[in-house]
Amino acid sequence: MSRSALTGTRIRARRTLRGIRQTDLAREVGVSPSYLNLIEHNRRKVSAPLLGALAQALGVSSDALVEDSDARLVEGARAAALRSDTELGDLERIDDLIGRFPGWAKVLADTHARVEGLERVVEQLSDRMTHDPYLADALHEIISAVTSVQSTAAILNDDEALAPEWQDRFHRNILTDSGRLAEGAVALVNYIDNAKTGETGIASPQEEVEAWLAREMYHLPFIETASMDAAEAYLAGQVDLASSASRQLALAWLAQMQADARAIPHAALDAALGLHGVTPDLLAAEFGCDLDAVLRRLAHLPPDLAEAHGVPPLGLAICDMSGTLLFRRPVEGFAYPRFGGGCPLWPLYQALRQPHVPLRASLVTAGRMGRRFTAFAVARVSGPARMDLPPVLRATMLLVPQAEHSGDSAVLAVGASCRTCPQLECDARREPSILATGG
Repeated sequence: MSRSALTGTRIRARRTLRGIRQTDLAREVGVSPSYLNLIEHNRRKVSAPLLGALAQALGVSSDALVEDSDARLVEGARAAALRSDTELGDLERIDDLIGRFPGWAKVLADTHARVEGLERVVEQLSDRMTHDPYLADALHEIISAVTSVQSTAAILNDDEALAPEWQDRFHRNILTDSGRLAEGAVALVNYIDNAKTGETGIASPQEEVEAWLAREMYHLPFIETASMDAAEAYLAGQVDLASSASRQLALAWLAQMQADARAIPHAALDAALGLHGVTPDLLAAEFGCDLDAVLRRLAHLPPDLAEAHGVPPLGLAICDMSGTLLFRRPVEGFAYPRFGGGCPLWPLYQALRQPHVPLRASLVTAGRMGRRFTAFAVARVSGPARMDLPPVLRATMLLVPQAEHSGDSAVLAVGASCRTCPQLECDARREPSILATGG
């Protein structure tokens, strides 16, 4: 939809606000009232000279009448319509709906947004129930304690001839197991509550590091110039990293980011981005470094460089040879599973089959309103090579958002994980989806 699709609605709103009659405004700008009526109902486009005259008569700037402030409303209503299985032949007239019934259009867009939010909650809960190791262990501990209490109580109830010392022993067992049960239940409730509120006290070390980096906007200025001593001193005061394991992971990540910054210095990266843009292979050739270093560096661009070159937030995923995600930088429109492996079709996993071979693919997230991305991926040996052990591979994937119509015809539909993917007819599916309808 063009920027001026709802200009008529804004003209009508401004005129009504100023208490000007349609006839009087039409006379002032030199058009007929019927023609102005068509403009105000978004049935006629307004020329630039007429737009200027209307803006002057209404006491506003021309930009105020064509600003795309209703873009979110338009996209929300369009997305809601596309979710329906009903054939809508007049979808292109959605601006008429918004122009005539903006209130109902907002209700439609808000409802769609709420449905999408609830779908994300279902995906997260399913992911946790299926893969969360802490949740499984906590439930097992509670079941074990309940079973033990039940068995001991049954012995005491059925056998009246127990010796007093055995009765005392079983009573102590019941007391101990009931304490285990209470502690396990409290821990489980706290875990679920903390997970809902975003607290990190009992999160995994990886989650603590990722949450900490998110709060730091994925870039720490001192990594561009400082030594590792400065990094260690900085981490010592980070209360967000609650466990020693998370601090070790954060220190390793800072060391990696500093190494990437030395290989691809800030000033040189600024010049290279101006010359090549976000093209990882050309940047790797420019700096004579490994491609995965470029992918990490781009995903953690200093904010000033990202803004100067118009680079949007980029996504990053790193996995080991088992397919376990070691690091995730989220990007809007592309979901990562919290636990377990991701979609088998991701180039991240394909790269593990072809070490040191760079891959590029155009992706769209499965579903009616899928987002498009360009994925760059590569796998390389991590650590020193040894003759007596197989090579240890680590794969890295950078996700770059695409324009809605990029012109790339070869697009691969991918999901977050099979459990929550709406693409039901998929050869790579490894388990049934919880979703009832296909994408």
